[in-house]
Amino acid sequence: PSAAIALETNAPFEPDLVLLDIGLKGSNVFHVCQSLRNRYGIDGAPILFIASKNDSEEVVMGLGAGAVDFLFKPFRKNEILARIRVHALIRQRLLHLSATNSAKSRLISVAAHDLRNPIVSIRALAHSLRTGMVGEVTPEQRDLLDTLYDASQSTLELLTSLLDVSRLEAGQLELITRPVPADPFIASIIRLNQAVAAEKGSAIVWQRGPLPTYLLIDEQKIRQVLNNLLSNAVKFSPPKSIISVGSELSDTQCILTIRDQGPGIPEGEQEKLFGLFSRTSTKPTAGESSTGLGLFISYQIMQAHYGDILLQNIPGEGAEFRVVFPLTP
Repeated sequence: PSAAIALETNAPFEPDLVLLDIGLKGSNVFHVCQSLRNRYGIDGAPILFIASKNDSEEVVMGLGAGAVDFLFKPFRKNEILARIRVHALIRQRLLHLSATNSAKSRLISVAAHDLRNPIVSIRALAHSLRTGMVGEVTPEQRDLLDTLYDASQSTLELLTSLLDVSRLEAGQLELITRPVPADPFIASIIRLNQAVAAEKGSAIVWQRGPLPTYLLIDEQKIRQVLNNLLSNAVKFSPPKSIISVGSELSDTQCILTIRDQGPGIPEGEQEKLFGLFSRTSTKPTAGESSTGLGLFISYQIMQAHYGDILLQNIPGEGAEFRVVFPLTP
């Protein structure tokens, strides 16, 4: 009988489909539709508006508020039943897909978690053997152990990324934010990645720009983001390259810039750069591995911080990633 009662009734009734009359009393019916969408999101029942006339403005407003279809008076019974069947079937299939995806994500999460411990043990044992902790090894044996260590390290990084993706898909990304001193935080990340760059004869140069005293961040997760971007910059730049790190500061945001000397991202491929398992045609310059997960995870972490990661190709000079941190007043 009224919009207020409709909203109160929806939760306990848990409908599979909602028919919402534009003539419903007591409220702006488009606000009712928007309220249902805001409350239940994509998991909510599909909403079909009932209208007395085919008014294009009302159709636009209804679809904008979250409706999926319109039924117009006078009713034609067969048409109404057919549309209801179609939308009910679509919802049933979407719920099935959602349940299947949830089960898949749980399986991947459990498998990745259970595989981490033996891989960590393999890596530790390989390190003990190659460093001579349990006896001398020949150069040939050390080469094999180095390969085993590197392979186990790559596998461990992949399992960690799969766990992160599973948490993101399940909506379980939890941030523990605190004020982190910006300058020493960034310096420590550059120092760590400097050793990786040195293996290719490259160097990371910090062109210190203005920074806030503190960044309000989840330190561990932002460290993961910056490590990923810096390792990618080294990975996709030729040997003996210079990777530049800079910063910009305004009243509302801090931007860290990471510029490599690689080939950049080809036109037409940039939009898929932050997608799940997405890879571009650009390849690492020394055969390094790439899963297509790092940038997806990094982008989601920055979105959770209300920040962003932006890409700009620098013709003839490489690519520049801009990590945007909003500053709280």
